[in-house]
Amino acid sequence: MTSADQVNRLLALVPYLQSHPDAELGSTAAVFGVPPEQLLDDLNVLWYCGLPGGMPGDLIEIDMETVAESGRIRLTNAEYLSRPMRFTPDEAMSLVVALRAMRELAGGHQGEGIDTALAKLEQASGADAPRPQVSVAGGSEEIRSRLTDAIADGELVDLDYLGAGLDPSTPRVAPLRLITREGFGYLQAWSLERSAWRTYRLDRIDAVRRTGEPAGEVGEPPEFGPGWLEQRPDAAEVTLRLKPTAAWITEYHPIRAVRRQASAIEVDLLVADPAWLRSLLLRLGREVLAVRPPEAAAGAAESAAEALAAYGAG
Repeated sequence: MTSADQVNRLLALVPYLQSHPDAELGSTAAVFGVPPEQLLDDLNVLWYCGLPGGMPGDLIEIDMETVAESGRIRLTNAEYLSRPMRFTPDEAMSLVVALRAMRELAGGHQGEGIDTALAKLEQASGADAPRPQVSVAGGSEEIRSRLTDAIADGELVDLDYLGAGLDPSTPRVAPLRLITREGFGYLQAWSLERSAWRTYRLDRIDAVRRTGEPAGEVGEPPEFGPGWLEQRPDAAEVTLRLKPTAAWITEYHPIRAVRRQASAIEVDLLVADPAWLRSLLLRLGREVLAVRPPEAAAGAAESAAEALAAYGAG
């Protein structure tokens, strides 16, 4: 946690405590998403803050003895911070974009709640503010609706799924949640066949059939954060040797390692979708000097040969 995080939390904490007199330490910590120990550290910083001058009458007052004895927070002499911080235009726009991305996947009461939040946020950001258009590859609304209902009912489903290698399959899964990542919608689900968590792209799900069987308790899936690709057992490491002019890919794709030489660069990256790698290699074209393992480039070579043959026939 950074000092900037703490400053932002303190600026929000003061008006919260003013509107919640005698607040309880544990419940307040939960509101701000931090452990009680962290909130206690925040309070110890806060009572040294105040107006310029630094005299006792200028500083925020917190009864730290009461906090230690009863866990109750009593804050005074901070009337000048009675209102919470306002969003900056950039912060408001970031929230609008995130909510619009969520709205692409959400339905039912969730969708209504997001619509309400969006309306309030867009109104607060001003009538002349640009309205961003967000597109998420999230499959059909019918697919998402069936999955949402099955998740709510705790029911197993059968999927008609087109995998990363474009191979069809019909996995039976316990669906848990719909999420977005870098413009794509995903289903996180427990695979009965694999006895493991799996992530399915929504735009590759052709059909969802509810089974009527309870999913049971499956626990929590791994975090779908920036390092989610490393957690996929079907992700393979591929090394590309490229001309220096192709160094731009290190700024646009998740790279595990880069080795720069005078006449070339080598990059290691994880690939879970052969079709994505084929597209990347075709885009790079003559800037690709070598691929390891060699079979990883087979799909791109075949596609290039087909294109050349079609061009010659034409």
